[in-house]
Amino acid sequence: MQSQINLNPCTHILVMGVSGCGKTTIAKRLSSYFDLPFLEGDDFHPAENIEKMSSGIALTDEDRIPWLERLNAACLQFPKGAVLACSALKESYRMMLHQSISEMIVVFLEGDFDIIHQRIQERTGHFMPAHLLQSQFEALELPKEGIYISIDQSLEDMEQEIIQKINDRQQ
Repeated sequence: MQSQINLNPCTHILVMGVSGCGKTTIAKRLSSYFDLPFLEGDDFHPAENIEKMSSGIALTDEDRIPWLERLNAACLQFPKGAVLACSALKESYRMMLHQSISEMIVVFLEGDFDIIHQRIQERTGHFMPAHLLQSQFEALELPKEGIYISIDQSLEDMEQEIIQKINDRQQ
């Protein structure tokens, strides 16, 4: 589906939320719709972070800082915009991601712990174990500004709601 919305120049879209909420799936759909590059936050974790999480150890702020710096640098490689899937759990993390980027639209995928926990238990091939989800909910700081989207609906409905809310913001 080709974009009917002309994003402002240099617009980056951050799809954020706890592990298992659907960030990657939604971000890929938005990337396709807006014809922007897709960046998967997990791909930028240093090996030490993945090893820690795979071992069931929650990341600290210190663990996340180099990762967030790498993500910001990756976004800056696309001055016309990109779509980034990243947990971005804290406001300070989102500020780091936004550094030197003229516009970043934050899309927060919100959902119930039990639903997301079940999704994590059912998925395969991901390094994040289900028992670390609670630590993500505990670290989560709701965005002060952004588009809030409930994950308790179809992917198509989520995508259309996001597109409509982005369109409303761009006018």
